[in-house]
Amino acid sequence: MRYLPALLVDAVLVLVFAVVGRASHGEDPMGFPVTAWPFLIALLVGHALAALVPMRPRRPWSPGWGAIAWIVTVAGGMLLRVVTGDTAETPFIVVATLVLGALLLGWRFAALLIRRYRGPRRTA
Repeated sequence: MRYLPALLVDAVLVLVFAVVGRASHGEDPMGFPVTAWPFLIALLVGHALAALVPMRPRRPWSPGWGAIAWIVTVAGGMLLRVVTGDTAETPFIVVATLVLGALLLGWRFAALLIRRYRGPRRTA
Protein backbone atom coordinates (compact mmCIF):
# COMPACT_ATOMS: atom_id res chain seq x y z
CA MET A 1 0.00 0.00 0.00
CA ARG A 2 2.96 2.35 0.34
CA TYR A 3 2.93 2.65 -3.46
CA LEU A 4 -0.60 4.02 -3.60
CA PRO A 5 0.08 7.69 -2.65
CA ALA A 6 2.67 8.15 -5.42
CA LEU A 7 0.38 6.44 -7.93
CA LEU A 8 -2.49 8.73 -6.94
CA VAL A 9 -0.35 11.86 -7.24
CA ASP A 10 0.82 10.73 -10.67
CA ALA A 11 -2.75 9.91 -11.77
CA VAL A 12 -3.98 13.35 -10.71
CA LEU A 13 -1.13 14.95 -12.65
CA VAL A 14 -1.98 12.92 -15.76
CA LEU A 15 -5.58 14.13 -15.43
CA VAL A 16 -4.35 17.73 -15.09
CA PHE A 17 -2.25 17.21 -18.23
CA ALA A 18 -5.35 16.05 -20.12
CA VAL A 19 -7.62 18.86 -18.89
CA VAL A 20 -5.08 21.63 -19.56
CA GLY A 21 -4.12 20.16 -22.92
CA ARG A 22 -7.73 20.02 -24.11
CA ALA A 23 -8.45 23.52 -22.86
CA SER A 24 -5.34 24.92 -24.54
CA HIS A 25 -6.60 23.61 -27.88
CA GLY A 26 -10.09 25.03 -27.48
CA GLU A 27 -11.59 21.61 -26.83
CA ASP A 28 -14.07 20.89 -24.08
CA PRO A 29 -11.99 20.27 -20.95
CA MET A 30 -14.75 17.99 -19.65
CA GLY A 31 -13.79 15.52 -22.38
CA PHE A 32 -10.55 14.87 -20.52
CA PRO A 33 -11.28 11.16 -19.95
CA VAL A 34 -10.97 10.58 -23.71
CA THR A 35 -7.49 12.08 -23.64
CA ALA A 36 -6.41 10.71 -20.26
CA TRP A 37 -7.41 7.04 -20.33
CA PRO A 38 -4.51 5.71 -22.45
CA PHE A 39 -1.99 7.52 -20.26
CA LEU A 40 -3.65 6.35 -17.05
CA ILE A 41 -3.50 2.72 -18.15
CA ALA A 42 0.13 3.15 -19.20
CA LEU A 43 0.84 4.84 -15.86
CA LEU A 44 -0.45 1.76 -14.00
CA VAL A 45 1.83 -0.42 -16.13
CA GLY A 46 4.73 1.96 -15.49
CA HIS A 47 4.27 1.75 -11.73
CA ALA A 48 4.03 -2.05 -11.92
CA LEU A 49 7.26 -2.23 -13.91
CA ALA A 50 9.00 0.19 -11.55
CA ALA A 51 7.99 -2.04 -8.65
CA LEU A 52 9.63 -5.00 -10.37
CA VAL A 53 12.96 -3.27 -11.10
CA PRO A 54 15.56 -4.32 -8.51
CA MET A 55 16.63 -0.80 -7.59
CA ARG A 56 17.53 0.37 -4.15
CA PRO A 57 16.11 2.14 -2.35
CA ARG A 58 12.70 1.06 -3.62
CA ARG A 59 10.65 4.19 -3.09
CA PRO A 60 7.82 5.21 -5.40
CA TRP A 61 8.57 8.88 -4.73
CA SER A 62 12.17 8.54 -5.93
CA PRO A 63 13.24 10.09 -9.25
CA GLY A 64 14.31 6.65 -10.54
CA TRP A 65 10.84 5.24 -10.00
CA GLY A 66 9.38 8.38 -11.57
CA ALA A 67 11.59 8.04 -14.65
CA ILE A 68 10.32 4.53 -15.28
CA ALA A 69 6.71 5.61 -14.74
CA TRP A 70 7.22 8.61 -17.04
CA ILE A 71 8.79 6.71 -19.94
CA VAL A 72 6.20 3.93 -19.82
CA THR A 73 3.35 6.43 -19.45
CA VAL A 74 4.36 8.38 -22.54
CA ALA A 75 5.28 5.39 -24.72
CA GLY A 76 2.36 3.25 -23.61
CA GLY A 77 -0.11 6.12 -23.78
CA MET A 78 0.91 6.96 -27.34
CA LEU A 79 0.77 3.31 -28.36
CA LEU A 80 -2.72 2.90 -26.90
CA ARG A 81 -3.87 6.06 -28.67
CA VAL A 82 -2.64 4.78 -32.02
CA VAL A 83 -3.99 1.22 -31.72
CA THR A 84 -7.42 2.57 -30.75
CA GLY A 85 -7.58 4.81 -33.80
CA ASP A 86 -6.55 8.12 -32.27
CA THR A 87 -3.60 10.21 -33.42
CA ALA A 88 -0.10 10.69 -32.06
CA GLU A 89 1.38 13.50 -34.12
CA THR A 90 5.00 14.45 -33.51
CA PRO A 91 4.24 17.79 -31.79
CA PHE A 92 1.85 16.03 -29.40
CA ILE A 93 4.46 13.39 -28.62
CA VAL A 94 7.07 16.06 -27.89
CA VAL A 95 4.73 18.14 -25.71
CA ALA A 96 3.39 15.11 -23.84
CA THR A 97 6.90 13.84 -23.21
CA LEU A 98 8.09 17.18 -21.84
CA VAL A 99 4.99 18.02 -19.81
CA LEU A 100 4.54 14.56 -18.32
CA GLY A 101 8.26 14.46 -17.56
CA ALA A 102 8.05 17.79 -15.74
CA LEU A 103 4.98 16.65 -13.82
CA LEU A 104 5.93 13.08 -12.94
CA LEU A 105 9.56 13.89 -12.15
CA GLY A 106 9.06 17.43 -10.86
CA TRP A 107 7.18 16.53 -7.69
CA ARG A 108 9.67 13.76 -6.97
CA PHE A 109 12.65 16.10 -7.24
CA ALA A 110 10.82 18.63 -5.04
CA ALA A 111 10.19 15.90 -2.45
CA LEU A 112 13.84 14.88 -2.63
CA LEU A 113 14.99 18.47 -2.03
CA ILE A 114 12.56 18.89 0.87
CA ARG A 115 13.75 15.67 2.48
CA ARG A 116 17.38 16.74 2.10
CA TYR A 117 16.67 20.24 3.39
CA ARG A 118 14.97 18.87 6.48
CA GLY A 119 17.93 16.63 7.17
CA PRO A 120 17.83 13.31 8.97
CA ARG A 121 14.95 12.73 11.31
CA ARG A 122 15.77 12.22 14.94
CA THR A 123 13.97 9.74 17.07
CA ALA A 124 13.60 10.25 20.78
